[in-house]
Amino acid sequence: MEKYLPSSPTESESEDSPERPTTPGGSEYPYLPEQWKEGWKYEYVPLDNPFMTEARRVAKTESSDRKQQTGSVLVNANGEIIGRGANFSPLHAELRAKFERGEIDDERCERVKAGSPTGTGYELCEGCSSKYHSEPTAIRNAEELGNDTHGASLYLWGHWWCCKDCLDAAEAAGIGQVYLVEDSDRLFNKTHPDNLDGSLLKQEVEAPV
Repeated sequence: MEKYLPSSPTESESEDSPERPTTPGGSEYPYLPEQWKEGWKYEYVPLDNPFMTEARRVAKTESSDRKQQTGSVLVNANGEIIGRGANFSPLHAELRAKFERGEIDDERCERVKAGSPTGTGYELCEGCSSKYHSEPTAIRNAEELGNDTHGASLYLWGHWWCCKDCLDAAEAAGIGQVYLVEDSDRLFNKTHPDNLDGSLLKQEVEAPV
């Protein structure tokens, strides 16, 4: 089975290569699987899509991250939710608890303190490992429940792209399509001109379920 591979423009690519896709808002994806050349792409749904609404609920109730909560749900061909997951790591939960008890002054992990750009620096913090991201967590949840993930779709709330490890996990699980929220590159991307101060992200994360 073909694996998702890192993909970035190179001088060796021919002039006839298809144009590298961007988000509907014009942002460049930090990572795309090699299959984009054969037509692979993200699909987008409104925020009030019922599956995206559930992914949002999962993020807000189960995530251990205050600022970049993400949630994923897997949906089979019959329209049934077969797996759920949020970005939750025991280390981040412990840091947050210690901060709330006044035992530490800063709940941020080493990766966040270092200002690592999105999708990088995971080696700086075990709690930031991709295995704790919402996509693999939802896949594990489905498998633990005995549900077949092949051909299922994944709905991701709280981010505007999937890292390589998460797309590899989706490919291995037979996930057929990944759905993101319309305008997600503006809502969840702190480098977007409309969201440089994180205000849009903060509003969305703090909005009631």
